[in-house]
Amino acid sequence: MFDNLSIHLEKAFQNLKGNARITEINIAAAAKEIRKALIDADVNYKVAKEVTDEIKAKALGQHVLTSISPGQLLTKITQDELTVLMGGQSEDINIEGMPAVVLVAGLQGSGKTTFCGKLAHYLKKKGRNVMLTACDIYRPAAIEQLKILGQQAGVEVYAEPDTKDALKIALAGIAHAKKNNHRVVIVDTAGRLAVDEEMMNEISLLHKNLSPSETLFVADSMTGQDAVNTAKAFNDRLNFDGVVLTKLDGDTRGGAALSIRRVVDKPIKFMSTGEKMEALERFHPDRMAGRILGMGDVVSLVEKAQQSFDEQEAKRLQAKLRKNKFDLEDFLSQLEKVKKMGNIKDMLGMLPGIGKAIKDIDMDESAFKPIEAIIHSMTPYERENPDIINMSRKTRIAKGSGTSPADVNQLLKQFEGMRKMIKTLNKSGNPARMLGGMMR
Repeated sequence: MFDNLSIHLEKAFQNLKGNARITEINIAAAAKEIRKALIDADVNYKVAKEVTDEIKAKALGQHVLTSISPGQLLTKITQDELTVLMGGQSEDINIEGMPAVVLVAGLQGSGKTTFCGKLAHYLKKKGRNVMLTACDIYRPAAIEQLKILGQQAGVEVYAEPDTKDALKIALAGIAHAKKNNHRVVIVDTAGRLAVDEEMMNEISLLHKNLSPSETLFVADSMTGQDAVNTAKAFNDRLNFDGVVLTKLDGDTRGGAALSIRRVVDKPIKFMSTGEKMEALERFHPDRMAGRILGMGDVVSLVEKAQQSFDEQEAKRLQAKLRKNKFDLEDFLSQLEKVKKMGNIKDMLGMLPGIGKAIKDIDMDESAFKPIEAIIHSMTPYERENPDIINMSRKTRIAKGSGTSPADVNQLLKQFEGMRKMIKTLNKSGNPARMLGGMMR
């Protein structure tokens, strides 16, 4: 995500490297590179020009302090302008009402139904009683897909498979939600083209009759400027409240994320970065600007960690670490929690300076599967006491996990090395300092 844009912007800042001061000539050259980077990222030309004109005007109007370089100053100005371009402030979803109705619309294949499931999961974790309503009466298996997603999210799904009237289903779903005390109703609608007048009339009718507290347009970020143009066409009919960007983990150039707010004047409220239920984030313009410029996003990374690791579990694990009782069961548990946080490469990219270093590295998350299979093939007693695992046990474990005794042996050696490191840290007076030294 945004890799090419980050590289091109870095090139623009490099043009100022070695310059002691800002001049019209070097800023003009840097602004030209920034505009080229934005256009290459599929940002609307008019928007790209407006942004670079603002950057140029602000850069020329400032004096460079002795403590920073012109390149650093331009980076800060660019970050501020990108933040403003993407909306400035993060805006939350409006779920006021009894029940609050969230109407979800968008093109075919944009990821609407998957988003509905993720949003239900997101809101349920915040303590909301959520219900999904299946109003896609055209796409084969759409209702079944929503039911599967509802099951994964642990929420009820209201559907009438034999009814071919989307409005009737939606109204019946809301009535069912009121009766059963569901506080939020998420209405999944059929994908439609902006040029399909009949389908656009249907979504307009739903919007008018349901009076939703929130109407969200789901845009596929892989389609770049097409997503922006479609958003404008939908907004003209629905006057929606916010945008959801999906597939940001794919080969996207970022143009939709950077242009859509300026073109439709509606906030980006969520972004989806994977297939897992947890892969949905509230959109923060300032954090995204930091990611684009290679500054990372430690705040979002910490929030992801907080969602996966509860305080009681952390205390229990800390006590075991202090007593050198950390075992393979604990290791497996932590591994599963890390996987729930999302794509490993994306998470590492949130650390300042790391994104650029790992951009060409292929991180295959399937590498975790043999480790999990090996540990699952052990008995509970073996997981608690890995020292008892002899050659015959290794052979049995390897056979049960579809691996080799050498693979089992390698995992045990690595785990033993980890336990020795934990033991050493516990003996040291300052474990944080020693860990920092090891990392360096």
